[in-house]
Amino acid sequence: MIVVTGATGNVGRPLTQALAEAGEQVTAVSRHAVALPDGVRHVAADLAEPASLAPALDGAKALFLLLSGDLHAPEARPADIIGLAAASGVRRVVLLSSQGVATRPLGPSRVAMRTVEDALRRSGLDQVVLRPGGFASNALAWAESVRTQGTVASPFGDVGVPVVDPADIAEVAAACLLDDRHIGEVYELTGPEVITPRQQAEAIAAALGSPVRFHELTRDEARATMIRFVPKELADDTLDIISAPNPAELRISPDVERVLGRAPRSFNGWVARNITAFR
Repeated sequence: MIVVTGATGNVGRPLTQALAEAGEQVTAVSRHAVALPDGVRHVAADLAEPASLAPALDGAKALFLLLSGDLHAPEARPADIIGLAAASGVRRVVLLSSQGVATRPLGPSRVAMRTVEDALRRSGLDQVVLRPGGFASNALAWAESVRTQGTVASPFGDVGVPVVDPADIAEVAAACLLDDRHIGEVYELTGPEVITPRQQAEAIAAALGSPVRFHELTRDEARATMIRFVPKELADDTLDIISAPNPAELRISPDVERVLGRAPRSFNGWVARNITAFR
């Protein structure tokens, strides 16, 4: 049995589907019950309270660990999840970490994630660490303004990074959960090209067949919006990257193709599959 945390999200949802289609027994973990593929068990848990995950781990052989905001919750001890997994008999953990652990190791949110990576490394469990850059699906934050105003608002309009399609992350994660060849690897996951926010807005407009205006936010305006949804540390670290990406953050990683045997999906492809969100 494979446990998928963050099972309702942009990575966890397609990963759960892929594992179920592969014939695996899957336990999907989220805070609230959701519609799931046939045969998938649901367990409600809050990863800010690691003990709540124990029922999901009973009988599990592998764990996909996605921490997101739980990493920064007050009194959170996310590294405890690694110990709980080992004590429960889990043999393999695939951890969704962050590219910034390597490229911005002193960022507060990256230090916290590094602590989890280090706990996994010390655990003796079979392990794979996935370090994606920016997600193509972050563009969904613009969906309402595109629908209602025909506008995308973002800072640093002409500064790009190679955003990765969450579907590629999910497919890589599935391979790492199912194939022993990936044990011990650290994979950096990016898209196939650097793309700016302004170019992303143009791609959405092209897919819609109607104009989309780009409005450039100041850093302070963007931060005020971001901290409504993510911890301040993560907002600040993210803004540092997207304002002035360093050479490592601009690099097109070969790891998606290395694992999947094909090039990573483009942002345009992500938009085509998700265009209904912007209509």
